[in-house]
Amino acid sequence: MSNHNEKISPTEFELNDKTEPGLQPSTSEFTGKQTSRSVWVLLLTLVFVAVLVVFWLPDRINQQPELSQPASEATAVSPEPAAVAKKEDSRDEETSPWTEAQLAKMRKQAQDALASLLEAQEILEDMGVEHWAAEDFAHARDTATAGDADYRERQFVEATRIYQQGQAEFQAIIDRAPEVLEEHLSVARQAIDDGDGASADAALLVAASIEPDSAELYELTQRAANLEQFLSLVTQAEEAELSGKLAQAEKLLQQAVTLDSHSERARSELDRVARAYVTQRFNREMSAGYASLDKNQFEPARSAFRRAAQLIAGSSVAASALDDVDSAETADRLFILQQRGEDFVNQEKWADALEAFSQALQIDNNLLFAQQGLNQTRDRARLDKHFRNIIDEPGRLSDQEVADATAQLLRQASAIKPRGPLLTQQLEQLEKVLKIANTPIVITLQSDMETEVTLRKVARLGRFEQRELNLRPGTYVAVGTRDGYRDVRRTFSINHDSEPPTVVIACTDPI
Repeated sequence: MSNHNEKISPTEFELNDKTEPGLQPSTSEFTGKQTSRSVWVLLLTLVFVAVLVVFWLPDRINQQPELSQPASEATAVSPEPAAVAKKEDSRDEETSPWTEAQLAKMRKQAQDALASLLEAQEILEDMGVEHWAAEDFAHARDTATAGDADYRERQFVEATRIYQQGQAEFQAIIDRAPEVLEEHLSVARQAIDDGDGASADAALLVAASIEPDSAELYELTQRAANLEQFLSLVTQAEEAELSGKLAQAEKLLQQAVTLDSHSERARSELDRVARAYVTQRFNREMSAGYASLDKNQFEPARSAFRRAAQLIAGSSVAASALDDVDSAETADRLFILQQRGEDFVNQEKWADALEAFSQALQIDNNLLFAQQGLNQTRDRARLDKHFRNIIDEPGRLSDQEVADATAQLLRQASAIKPRGPLLTQQLEQLEKVLKIANTPIVITLQSDMETEVTLRKVARLGRFEQRELNLRPGTYVAVGTRDGYRDVRRTFSINHDSEPPTVVIACTDPI
């Protein structure tokens, strides 16, 4: 039986036999037979040898294949031209040159077929066929080995057919190699994805024997080499995630993806954990925002919601929360203005109350409390302002129009019910100052009979030497004019708390 790990080689043939076995005469036979028969046999033998030397031996020498089979395994078979001639020429005892030429041609074809077969065998052995198609390879070898027997028997046509059949089986295995390569790369790829390093290494070993320069093989080999560290990172990330440490889990998965950028598992886990971490931070910011909002801390709440919106772009939840902050801040502002306005009303600070209600209407001009408050406080604020001015500057009542207007306002204010303590106090003070303002004071004016005197807002007095007037308390201005002299102006005040002054007004400074 042949060894499947050895190359197939045809049997070498000895070419130095000059006679056909069984036909070579011995010395005893020449002496024991008739001379005529011995001569005939000798002549035939010499003719046959001559044909071999002229036609067959040169072709044998030129066409003999270089075979690597060890001498111990080669079977030396002497050519039997008579036997071949019997088979090819119906046992004709003569072998023609044409027959020998045909045999040489058929031998050459068998040797060419054998050369192709050996080339295919060598290709498969270089591809480590024993690792991935050992059974088919052994069967092809057995087929090819069967051709050796026909070759030794000089059945070259049959040997050629069998060698070609073996070569075809070898070629079929070669043609299947890319598919086998892809199968083992696929197995390795799946094993790496499944974390099965042993299966990945086994599949990569076969793939490397088929095509060691494959780019994908290199990639998968690198992934397999990093698999243990990769799986450790993924496991640590899972533990961190279970502990709620999503930031740490995301960092570990980023390292895993860097280590094996082709791992769909790592990329998928990184995307999922990254989204979970964003969601975690988003919820944390939203919670902080609403906690601040519950305390009416609007700016911290707004900042938290804005950070949440940056984490998830276009988030309707964050946008709605920001709207809630604006609404709550506006409502709080309006509430404060309403409370402030009402407090000012209760304190009879009408100008401040008017300002509070006006600000509320600027925010929302449909606010009922602000509209009502504005109507209530507008007249009271104007009245309060006038009263305060008169009380602070009673001298203004020296103007009769001002005094009359104040008296009218005093009558209107006296009808206000209910009346606050501030208004009551103002009314009492106004009654006093009006009474004083309406009580005249006698003053004396002196001049030189040459100066035209006018008491502004009172009357044109003309020329006089001395004149007495009844004037309301207040501040007055007396003006004197005279042709050829500079005008003079005298401002004086009178009240019931001091003696009335004597006012001298005369133009004495010539121009």
